Amino acid sequence: MAEELFRDLTPEQLRELIAQDRVPRLIDVRNPEEFALCRLPGAELHPGGQIAEWSRTLDPNEEILIYCHHGIRSLHAVMYLTAKGFKRVMHLRGGLDAYSLRADPSVPRY
Repeated sequence: MAEELFRDLTPEQLRELIAQDRVPRLIDVRNPEEFALCRLPGAELHPGGQIAEWSRTLDPNEEILIYCHHGIRSLHAVMYLTAKGFKRVMHLRGGLDAYSLRADPSVPRY
């Protein structure tokens, strides 16, 4: 059986972590215009197109959750980070849009 490279979190699982005050470091890989529209509380903006630069500032052993609008850009970022040796990186399945629909409707959709 292959070792799991990263954890794929559902919106409901993230909502539970937030409720338990067990939130990992949140990194939003969307662009600044999208980040200005809405974001998860406490999230840091690190656009996906600049991952080679900002990933060097992260601790590869830190628990990190990467997200974007629908989950595609964040999946690419997670794959990049795992290839660079990150061990505790997570991906928000369906992105911020799914989180708004399924876990927290107070997060605006666009």
